[in-house]
Amino acid sequence: MAYTTINKPSDYFNTVTYTGNGTLATPITGVGFQPDLTWIKNRSAGEEQMWYDAVRGASKLLRCNGTDAEATTSTTVYFNSFDIDGFTVGTETALNANGQNIVAWNWKANGAGVSNTDGSITSTVSANTTAGFSIISYTGNGTGGATVGHGLGQKPACIIVKRRSASMNWGVYHQSLASNEILQLDVTNAVYAGSGVFNATQPTASVFYLGSGTAIDNDSGSTYIAYCFAEKKGFSKFGSYAGNNNADGTFVYTGFSPSFVLVKRYGGGTQNWVIYDNKRNTYNLTNSTLRPNLSASEATNNGVDLLSNGFKFRSNDGDSNGYSDGYIYMAFAENPLVGTNNIPACAR
Repeated sequence: MAYTTINKPSDYFNTVTYTGNGTLATPITGVGFQPDLTWIKNRSAGEEQMWYDAVRGASKLLRCNGTDAEATTSTTVYFNSFDIDGFTVGTETALNANGQNIVAWNWKANGAGVSNTDGSITSTVSANTTAGFSIISYTGNGTGGATVGHGLGQKPACIIVKRRSASMNWGVYHQSLASNEILQLDVTNAVYAGSGVFNATQPTASVFYLGSGTAIDNDSGSTYIAYCFAEKKGFSKFGSYAGNNNADGTFVYTGFSPSFVLVKRYGGGTQNWVIYDNKRNTYNLTNSTLRPNLSASEATNNGVDLLSNGFKFRSNDGDSNGYSDGYIYMAFAENPLVGTNNIPACAR
């Protein structure tokens, strides 16, 4: 049965891998669109996890494996530009080390953004309502219950926020958590309850809420960037599952063949965030892992199978399937299970 209008998910999210050459003005192509958020990791070395987006601009760097404030980088040496089919990088080793393997995850929003007055704080928003993704820049006012427009036209399932102007943890809202709970992308911590971030209030179809002077999302006068994701059937899924601590691991139904899966244990204890994708491993078993909270190079574990309708773990690794107390995930599609073109997805 047809249920999605996104027959080609790679028009809105795509992973590319490349081998660095260590030279200036190196174009990275094959993304299939001009990205508005590009997240890059050198797989071969212990390098920082680099985030660039079109709202902040090509010279503005954030690193998700730490709390650092935004850095202004040389567009000759570091990230040069967002291009029609990808992006261009310089000689910085985290982005283009000679002979080393690098991965970039790319999302399409809507360019540099426009003013949005839906919330009590005016924001700059780059929104792609088809794919359910927006990038929001705003300045905090320290007032609990302040709101920021996100431009998606439906309630976000996940929000990732980072203070740009000073050091602070990355805050993550996820619809599978309670209203007063967040995770932090840069650390291994379990869910953080009672922080006041996002005002312990669910977002709406037009705005998300900010806490009272909470440094993660609303320090007065501080600048912030937020990435909002709404769930789109057949394209993206944001849910939770219980691990079973078994090599015949938990199966998670998404309704599509995943191209990207990010998971985090939230129920108790400390575990890394983990990313699997369909480009670093082009067939099952998908066992090349990167951890967003670390600068470490790529590791290999017993991994996950990316199937036509979801994903199934093949190990009892604690980061993804070792405990029954709960994991959250975000996943994006390679193919819908059945699109409006009536072409079914197949297992790899």
